[in-house]
Amino acid sequence: MNSLPPKPKDKVHTGTGHRARLRERLLHGANDALLDHELIEYLLMLAIPRRDTKPLAKRLIDEFGGLAGVLSAPSDSLLAVKGMGKTSAAALKIAQLSALRLIQEPVKEQPILSGWAALLDYLRADMAHLTIERVRVLFLNSKNMLIRDEHIGDGSVDQAAIYTRQVIKRALDLGAVSLILVHNHPSGNPSPSKQDIAITREIAEAGRRLGISVHDHVIIGKEGHVSLRSKGLI
Repeated sequence: MNSLPPKPKDKVHTGTGHRARLRERLLHGANDALLDHELIEYLLMLAIPRRDTKPLAKRLIDEFGGLAGVLSAPSDSLLAVKGMGKTSAAALKIAQLSALRLIQEPVKEQPILSGWAALLDYLRADMAHLTIERVRVLFLNSKNMLIRDEHIGDGSVDQAAIYTRQVIKRALDLGAVSLILVHNHPSGNPSPSKQDIAITREIAEAGRRLGISVHDHVIIGKEGHVSLRSKGLI
């Protein structure tokens, strides 16, 4: 009896020389020693040691539009790509988490308002490539040090709910004296909507009555960021 033909898959890897060259470039080269798809390839190689991971790396780059898109992609989306499994998805997510922890350190170690550039770098890395709208609030103490960076909700592709009562109550619970609102626009365009402006002013007014200041509302997108404070909208 003839057996069924094997399902198509990425070919078994036999190019140990190629992997050795990647490793040497990684260990001894500059920051740009590896191309974006080679970075993904090397991460996948560690998770799938017996397979040629270059085709899968290029497939992921094409699917998510680049390195940042791959690392920021939700686990479910990664697993939906042909050739990906839980181990390979976890390899990509640990790389993303490590990068975020690295750039988060300056945010934790100095007053937020004096480390604004570091904060924006962190927020862009974490939120610019999300495919859903996410809302977070940075709660600060009297020295403008970060008490808590809290994810308070997700929305659809074009909107996320920010509840004034929820934000102010959480600030009171944490003993925060000020806060910064942050959300992303999956469209890539960070320009504020009328709703963004209205809810910011509503939260600012509610906080003012209780001695809680809203320093800013920052909107993040692939095309950049917008500060409602710098636009004179708060």
